[in-house]
Amino acid sequence: MEKRRLGKSNLEVSALGLGCMGYGPAGDRREMISLLRAAVEREVTFFDTAEVYGPFTNEELVGEALAPWREQVVIATKFGFKLDPKGERRWLGLDSRPEHVKQVAESSLKRLKVEAIDLFYQHRVDPDVPIEDVAGAVKDLIKEGKVKHFGLSEAGVRTIRRAHAVQPVTAIQSEYSLWWRGPEAEVLPTLEELGIGFVPYSPLGRGFLTGKIDQNTTFHGNDFRNTLPRFAPEARQANLAFVDLLKTIARRKKATPAQIALAWLLAQKPWIVPIPGTRKLERLDENIGAAAVELTSGDLHEIDTTAATLVAQGSRYTEDLEQMTDH
Repeated sequence: MEKRRLGKSNLEVSALGLGCMGYGPAGDRREMISLLRAAVEREVTFFDTAEVYGPFTNEELVGEALAPWREQVVIATKFGFKLDPKGERRWLGLDSRPEHVKQVAESSLKRLKVEAIDLFYQHRVDPDVPIEDVAGAVKDLIKEGKVKHFGLSEAGVRTIRRAHAVQPVTAIQSEYSLWWRGPEAEVLPTLEELGIGFVPYSPLGRGFLTGKIDQNTTFHGNDFRNTLPRFAPEARQANLAFVDLLKTIARRKKATPAQIALAWLLAQKPWIVPIPGTRKLERLDENIGAAAVELTSGDLHEIDTTAATLVAQGSRYTEDLEQMTDH
């Protein structure tokens, strides 16, 4: 698979990474380890996790699965949540105090079975802690050899600039897809100016843009999508217009809607690296196939002009989660 460099950094990764969060019930551990190793065999070198996924168990699984290929892969993880020690709730709020950032790093190093974290993201901007203090804490970790690169997730341009002035930011991770194009207005131009890479999460609209979901689809009881306004049945019905657009291009390209959605993202900038997630080998192969789909300037113009007439129905997050995004 083609490699891409995240901004001006020396961090080179596969053009498509693998998001390891997942939805719904936890997958079988052996199956998930097998899937991660299959991704490596298919030249995926970029894997994304976080301490809050599980919590903790996802980092342990990723660490175990990728241990044989440690020198060949790049593992990103995240800090920034105050976690419930009783495990009754995933998180209790945000916490990016420098001492907490350093504690999380030590714990993540053990769970991932690594000597250094390749890319350490602040998961969400903490309004109670100056971003300069957060960047300073990561800078200390980089000096100590415990972290290699610094990243931010769902950060606004002012925060990005302030952080970057203290410790160069290698990558920003935020939601970006054909049905959520918020980063285009301010974030992407800022990243291009500063030489920072961009890692879109939910590049397939949490599965919606694959064409496998419609207004009649039911999700498992603890599936995160059950809580999202954009996945209410009436919103799904309206949003199928995005899938119809992708299907039109896919038929012409002898590809799938998911492959067109990913190829569209890859075509936006050479420093964009989407991280679709999956638990199924056939979906992994399908997603990887997107890297070989070439969209012409005519294809891209058709997608953009048609998408400009569409408005996604339903908020992407519930109000409390939306408040955790930085603007």
